[in-house]
Amino acid sequence: MRSSGSGKSGGRGNHRGAGNNRDQKQGQGRPRKPRPEERRYDVGPGATKEGPKSGRGGAARGGAKGGPKQPQQRGRTAPARPREYEAQVEERNRDRYAGKKDVKLPKTFPGAEQEGERIQKVLARAGFGSRRACEELIEQARVEVNGEIVLEQGRRVDPEKDEIKVDGLTVATQAYQFFALNKPAGVVSTMEDPEGRQCLGDYVTNRETRLFHVGRLDTETEGVILLTNHGELAHRLTHPKYGVKKTYLAHIVGPIPRDLGKQLKDGIQLEDGYARADHFRVVQQTGKNYLVEVTLHEGRKHIVRRMLAEAGFPVDKLVRTAFGPITLGDQKSGWLRRLSNTEVGMLMQEVDL
Repeated sequence: MRSSGSGKSGGRGNHRGAGNNRDQKQGQGRPRKPRPEERRYDVGPGATKEGPKSGRGGAARGGAKGGPKQPQQRGRTAPARPREYEAQVEERNRDRYAGKKDVKLPKTFPGAEQEGERIQKVLARAGFGSRRACEELIEQARVEVNGEIVLEQGRRVDPEKDEIKVDGLTVATQAYQFFALNKPAGVVSTMEDPEGRQCLGDYVTNRETRLFHVGRLDTETEGVILLTNHGELAHRLTHPKYGVKKTYLAHIVGPIPRDLGKQLKDGIQLEDGYARADHFRVVQQTGKNYLVEVTLHEGRKHIVRRMLAEAGFPVDKLVRTAFGPITLGDQKSGWLRRLSNTEVGMLMQEVDL
């Protein structure tokens, strides 16, 4: 029993002895290769004989390139680099970036040095949606400047000089406002009335800019009337040269002859000359009551009432339902609405603006 126990103990002793023999053999032969954590990567003037005289720069220290990372140990900080080495790094960086302050950055798009505003910003301000939505209009080749389709984003334009169109309709790029009012009966077609009567100005008292009306409507005539601060547009819409058509619905009492429309189109003799209608039709008939539609491009005072009265049919009630491309629709009496960009573009197209 004792011999067996001594045998086990001797076995363990022999195993440790064999390990010691291997260590002695390695010590007698070539030096043992140090493990990664034991290697030194000192570089620069402060390098010791144990480490290489030159290294791969600061990257070797951090292990990004040129060597393994050194394990971080609590309570120990990395040794400071020599002052001579810090001075060399600072001098090298100063030489590298010297004279770079005056270098101009490249332009982000062609023509950036030009004056003006980016076209998508101008369109967004004019009410065509967000800038991204306006960029999509450009991508779809729906925008043109001075007759040329724009395909580049960031094109610079001068809102006061350049003619900008979307889908062929001119864009009002400046601070212009355009409204349509369904004027009630009894309202005077002026912005102010010295007699204190209700007038058009009573419907736009809260506007920041001064508006004026385009043309007139009789006091007892209802319907659409335009208000704007665009003087040239207002002038052209009322000028006989452009012949902008207005449509009216008139209530008269019949019976009426079949050739009433032909009489109005051929011309009715009035005190101030002939007046001709461009279109006439009967919209509704209830017994002797007729609702007729009259379209004409003239703008003389009381012209529709005078024409029908001269033909033998005095008007009981008159409503203007359209001024050029702007229609009354279901707009309620006394309501003011802002015209859409499309409507403004159609008005400008009507008078070659």
